[in-house]
Amino acid sequence: MSAVHTVTTYEAARDAFRQKQLRQALYDEGEVVMADVLVNLHGGAHRSRRRLENRLFRRDTRERDERERFPAIVAETLAPHVAGGRAELVSLSHEMMMNLAATTAGVDRPERSAEETHRLYRYLMRFIEGATLAHYTGDREAKRAEVAEALDAFDGEFLQPSIARRRAALDAVAAGDLPSDELPQDVLTVLLANEDQLELGPEVVRRETCFYLLAGAHTSATAFVRTLDHVFRLADEAPADAARARDDLGFLQRCVHETVRLQPSSPVAVRRALEPLTLAGGQAVAAGDEVVIDLMAVNRDPEAFGPDAERFDPQRTPAPGVAPWGMSFGLGMHACIGQELAAGGDPAAEPGPDRLYGLVPVAVRAVLADGAHPDPEDPPRLDPTSARGYWAAYPGRV
Repeated sequence: MSAVHTVTTYEAARDAFRQKQLRQALYDEGEVVMADVLVNLHGGAHRSRRRLENRLFRRDTRERDERERFPAIVAETLAPHVAGGRAELVSLSHEMMMNLAATTAGVDRPERSAEETHRLYRYLMRFIEGATLAHYTGDREAKRAEVAEALDAFDGEFLQPSIARRRAALDAVAAGDLPSDELPQDVLTVLLANEDQLELGPEVVRRETCFYLLAGAHTSATAFVRTLDHVFRLADEAPADAARARDDLGFLQRCVHETVRLQPSSPVAVRRALEPLTLAGGQAVAAGDEVVIDLMAVNRDPEAFGPDAERFDPQRTPAPGVAPWGMSFGLGMHACIGQELAAGGDPAAEPGPDRLYGLVPVAVRAVLADGAHPDPEDPPRLDPTSARGYWAAYPGRV
């Protein structure tokens, strides 16, 4: 019977993430939507696909998203809420991040209507449930069937029309009728252009596109709401910091990093050993054993973050060589491909006028600028069906 080994310190986690004998295992329960997607690949298959998809996250692409595409999406998504004076921040954040993630994934929204956004949002929430089945506390088989049904419906409504447009564009490039630099810059186009090289079947293309849609939307949306919650709490605990968070984007980015450190999107990372190895702490791991990296403990390691590591402190200075967000974005071969797009880089390493702050800080700033605050008559509620500590609803006023 396989054993479970738990890692709880920053240095031990750094070592475990870099062990090539450990494969990703966090999403084994969520194969309905996560089978064979980038984050679940290992070895050569992972390197080949990541090498191609990395091109979509170059600095010039991130700069275009943060300074051009995303502000328009934020304004478009926020407008009806500002007009009504209210916003349910969980659904608002997912819609906002989803609309940008769709452009990265290659999921077209030709109508660009609120109803179309709501339809895509309903699919997104099903995909998130499928990816996080390991943390679902209800009937997993019933939920798995719901997710599979949603995938089929999404395929017909959104994905197949998006594929048809990209195949037509790729054919036009091959015929010399369209310059290659006019192809859509998204994951779906990359997959279709390289499906023979990567030996991709239609089911893998579908799941990979869905993965980028849900990963790009869900992790960023979760960090968005949790950061707002911390900033709202600062109004009582540290009013000067609360005011600074509304006016200083660099400081707000630090709030995002501190939020992600204390509340990673997943509380654990899970790996399974492909062969025997020894962890940094001396634990002997046999082939087939599970290694659980306890991110809630790792990101609160006093050796890395100081004696008050449990406290939210956006002015914190971690130990040398320690990322301000802890290990929440992973490390090594499976480090989050969209990390810098979502949260920018380390402020200590990226000073200057050309610095990129990340889409989550930009989105949080826009909502704060519109006067967002909690609804005193309708308190926020946690999701009782998830062990991840997600907000089910966070009513706000704007």
